[in-house]
Parts: sequence; C-alpha cells; structure tokens
Amino acid sequence: MKTYIKLFALSSLLTLGACSQDFLENEPYTDKVTENFYKTPSDAFEGLVAIYDVLQREAYGGPLLISEQASDDCFGGYGIADAQTDIEWDRFSYVSDKDMNKDVWSNAYLGIYRANILLENLGKVNWGSDTALKTRYEAEARFLRAHFHFTAAKMFGDIIPLDHTVTTSEFELPRQAPEVTYALIASDLKFAADNLGPENYSEAGNANYGRITKWAAEAYLARTFLFYTGTYGKADLAGVVSKAEATAYINDAVNNSGHGLVADFANLWLAASFENFVGEDNTEMVWAVRFNGSGKGNWDLHEGNRFQVNIAPRGGSIGKYATGWGGATVNPKLVDSYEAGDTRKAASFIDYAGENLNFDPQAREQRQYTGYSWKKYCPITNAAGTAVVEANGGNFQIDNYQDYAIIRFSDVLLMAAELNLQSNPALAQADYDRVRDRAFKNTTHRKTVSLENIMKERQLELALEGLRYFDLIRQGMTVAKAAIDNNTGDSQFNVTFRTETQGWFPLPQSQIILSNGTITQNPGWN
Repeated sequence: MKTYIKLFALSSLLTLGACSQDFLENEPYTDKVTENFYKTPSDAFEGLVAIYDVLQREAYGGPLLISEQASDDCFGGYGIADAQTDIEWDRFSYVSDKDMNKDVWSNAYLGIYRANILLENLGKVNWGSDTALKTRYEAEARFLRAHFHFTAAKMFGDIIPLDHTVTTSEFELPRQAPEVTYALIASDLKFAADNLGPENYSEAGNANYGRITKWAAEAYLARTFLFYTGTYGKADLAGVVSKAEATAYINDAVNNSGHGLVADFANLWLAASFENFVGEDNTEMVWAVRFNGSGKGNWDLHEGNRFQVNIAPRGGSIGKYATGWGGATVNPKLVDSYEAGDTRKAASFIDYAGENLNFDPQAREQRQYTGYSWKKYCPITNAAGTAVVEANGGNFQIDNYQDYAIIRFSDVLLMAAELNLQSNPALAQADYDRVRDRAFKNTTHRKTVSLENIMKERQLELALEGLRYFDLIRQGMTVAKAAIDNNTGDSQFNVTFRTETQGWFPLPQSQIILSNGTITQNPGWN
C-alpha cells in the first residue's frame, strides 16, 4: 500500500494545509505519492512545511491548557452548563468514554509521522551542490520530531518512540522505557544544535521567523535534560547528553544567540500593552508557533490561534478584552504570590475588580469564578468595543492570531541559572538577576540564587505558558502534591492531586482499544 501525501496551496511560510490524521490513506487525493514526489529541494521544503503545520494544532489547547488546569495555577473554569472535562483535569478525575487526550496523542504522532516521511526521503532529492540545505532540513525535521516525542512523553510517561514510518506489522508496537524515547529525543536535538547555523530570526519582518534555530535547539535540549533527569532521577539525558554538555549548550544560547530580554515585561503581551506591544517577532522569542488571521472563518484551515478563545472572558467582551469561553480561571494563590512592585502581576492576569470591570459571574454563567483570568494571550477589542479579529473579518473562535511562545529568553536564563547552580554559582546568580531586575525594573529586589528561588521565579515569570505542571512533576510527587492540593472551604475549588498517577495523564481510551492489549492505561486512571 502506498502512502499518499495530501497537498494544499502554501498560503504562508510554515503553514501548509492539514493532512489527514490517518497514517495510511486508501485513495490518492492527487497523483503525488511518496514514491514520486521527493525530487527537488522545493519538494523537500513542502514536506518540511507539512511538519511545521502540525504545530498550529497545539493551539487548540492541548498540553498548554490541560497542564495549566492540572497545575496549581488554574482551575477548570468555563461555563456552568459546559462539559465536565475541564473540571476533570482540574480534579484529576477521568471518564474513559470521552476519549480524553485523543488530540494530544494523535497530533504528536501526526507530527512524528510527517517528520519521518521527510527524513526517509531526503536522500531521493537532487540537492546538486547545496548539501548544506539538506543538512538544514534534516536538522529542522529532527528537532520537530524531538518536540513531538517530548510533547507526548511529558504528558503520558512511557510512549512509543518512532524513528521511522511504521509498517503494517508494527501497528501494535508496545510502549518503551523512558530512556529509549529520551535517547532518540536527545540525539535529534543534539543533531539540530550541532548542525544549524547561528542565525537569529527574531528581527521584525524576518521571513524565517517561526523556523527552528540552533539557539532553539540548545534551549530545548536543556529543557528536556532538566525534565528527564529530575523526573527519573538520572544524572544525564539517556546516556546521550551529560550535565556538562547541557550546561555548555544553554550557556551558548545565553551568550551567543543574540536574543535578549524586552525591557518591559508587559510589552510582550498584546492585551497588557496595546500601543506599546513590541510585536511577536521580538528579541525575546527564541521559538514560537506562528499564527495569522487569514482564515476568515474557514474551519478547514488552521491559520488562527484557536486556543485564545478558551481563556478569554466569558459571556461577551468586557472593556478592552474580547469575549471567549472563560476557561482555566486563575488561582488567586498565584496572583497573591507576586511581590509589590513586580510588573509581571498586572501584565499576566485580568483583575476584574482591580480594573473596575463589572464582571457578573452568574449572568455570564462563569464556572469557578475567582476574579482573575488570563491577560497573556487574551484577544482584544478595538475602540468601538468589537473584537479586533471580527473587525478584520474573522471568526472570534478560530481566527485569533497571537503567536504561542514555546521558548522565551527569560526561560533560557532561568534554565541556565539552574544548570550552572552547582558548577558556577556566580554565573547562575547573574542569569537569575537579569530576570528579577526586568520584573521590578530595578536591582533592589535581587535574591540569592537557589533551586527553590529559581523554581519560584519560573512560576512567576512563565505563568500560564504551559510549563508549571511539568516543573512540579520533575521535582517529585511530594512537591507536586503540596503545591496542587487545594481546600479553600469552597467545594468547587477543592483539588486533590493523586500521587498514584505519578503525574502522568491518562492515555486516550481509543488507543488502548486499538492496541489489542499492547498498551495498557497509565497507573491511577483505570
């Protein structure tokens, strides 16, 4: 059986129309198949774009939204009549017939599949004398394959690592031990870090903004190292990357990438700064998923950021904030943890009372109202009070356009502080100070660097960016439970983290059924 490639017009860089999620198609959509398609560098580029395209599906919510609801930073939220799925994430309950996490699993493996297709066909392309371009495409594809593997592994624990497209005899492969998966991830990221050039795409209007760089690969390698070694109690990254190597990579990203911190934290976020917004192609964005509003209400396209509507104020626009579904209401405990003078507090959260916004949770049917919601990523209105996306002819549900930041330079600095903490405490202090100084716009709020202070700073700096839950998990079940458990006296906010799950999310029930017993459910979710 041939594997067919479904091709659409290339509407913008890194935005190819979505392919079918079936691994194997029975009938061709065009006469282009893998056996005759990969001939020119242009063909290879289309294959690369198809891998990048899967990233846009993560903005449906996926790991970002699920992990924030499961963390100590947010509750489930949404409307009182909405499905209970988001309450279940918040409360660590599970209903198998909802096939929870199906999209997370299928999107990850769709990305892995597309990456493997390209990697297996690079040798068929006539590259002429431009072998450097072949190496670049291989490095980008391997980075993305690592990203999709890590997305699944940090959610589900043991997964099925794939360094090739599967045959029919491999449809029921078992999950592998984490060291097998992370050895593949580490090898892919190391190849990307060692083979990509020193370009920095965070300049205004750069056509390559959104593409993988050496600096993104180095930072991602450090992130994976910290998660794997912390979660599994290992000294190195699956025998592939040592701590000294991971530290050298992250220090290189700090010192030589050309990335830096935007002077004002608020200016990173459109809803926090408006006219002072620095734009998404700014020096702090080491890697982000790029979106635009060109879909104009076409549900068959995946150009827009479909995540933003989930966290916007429920029940209609209010002030400068456009309407949405009111998901993942913010825990007041997080808001209260910011010190006086920390500019990140007002820039990260909508404070309805503090901003004199008359938000009536009953009239708006808001579930788990806390008085706070996301300012980061919140869509905005224009001067007439109309959602900007609608004023531009788009649909407020699917055509929001803010990029999703996966790695910011402040995260790079904090990872560098953590990795240098024992071997070079002075350097760790300097990296940590840069983040604190920017937050307070002075040097008088510095603290002595320590692992505890770094982890707290990560919570404050990177709040609502999909990292908090995994930072807790890598510190162990005792730390995670102490942070996540919540009992305010109001039962709607009661949360009990179940350590028997080991922090892993439940596998989608459909995959367990399809595996014919090869895959079993994660502990604590039966």
